[in-house]
Amino acid sequence: MLAQIRTNLSTQVSIQLVDELLSAYVEAKKNFYLGGLRLSAVEGGRFSEAAFRILEEKTTGNYTPLNKQIDSSKIIQTLGNLPLGSHPDSLRLHIPRALRVVYDIRNNRDAAHLADGIDPNLQDATLVISVLDWVLAEFVRLYHSVSADEAQRVVQNLVTRRAPAVQDFKGFLKVLNPKLTAGDHSLLLLYQRGAEGATFEELISWARPSMRKNLKATLCRLVDDKAFIHCESGRFLITITGMVEVENRRLFELPE
Repeated sequence: MLAQIRTNLSTQVSIQLVDELLSAYVEAKKNFYLGGLRLSAVEGGRFSEAAFRILEEKTTGNYTPLNKQIDSSKIIQTLGNLPLGSHPDSLRLHIPRALRVVYDIRNNRDAAHLADGIDPNLQDATLVISVLDWVLAEFVRLYHSVSADEAQRVVQNLVTRRAPAVQDFKGFLKVLNPKLTAGDHSLLLLYQRGAEGATFEELISWARPSMRKNLKATLCRLVDDKAFIHCESGRFLITITGMVEVENRRLFELPE
């Protein structure tokens, strides 16, 4: 998916900035799901610097060189002063203001919380990752070089969670926690697949042998009794309540 985003964005944005943006995005997401919460904020700052430069390039034709410190306050003010209708409001207002939140967390948040005895890292990292997802999805929406339906699919997959406890072997998804029940195993797989969902044939091929005999009944319980998943046109999709279940119980974590 990121390769597709790189190809699409590079038709509209400097490839150097696209690579910097996506590199920081990948590292921030990886650190978040593997527990490197402070590092997520650091990479969020790097992502923001690349995104600010993209905003500069799209509105002025030039951007601050990568080896020079950006002036985020000046960029935000300049973008906000652009005439109404000259550029999408997302470029002038929404993206810059969202990036400022991430930038300030990276620069100031730890110092502000040294005395209150509460560690803000998880809540801060969660906010940072959500903003990064949203900003990248906005860039895809604004500068997609594919059909609107395809761009929407990319955006939906961007904001879908990823589970460290699921490893992708060229399309074969392996759950790395052998202690999960059949229901949790299936739910975690669908969490990983997000808006793409999975067919019964895919889920049964990824299930452990002991789970396969009763997998249909297991999925029916998740659909009807729990409302954790939904079946549509032969595909199973995770619901919002299903995602909350995975996250509240930390099913996506690697086993200790």
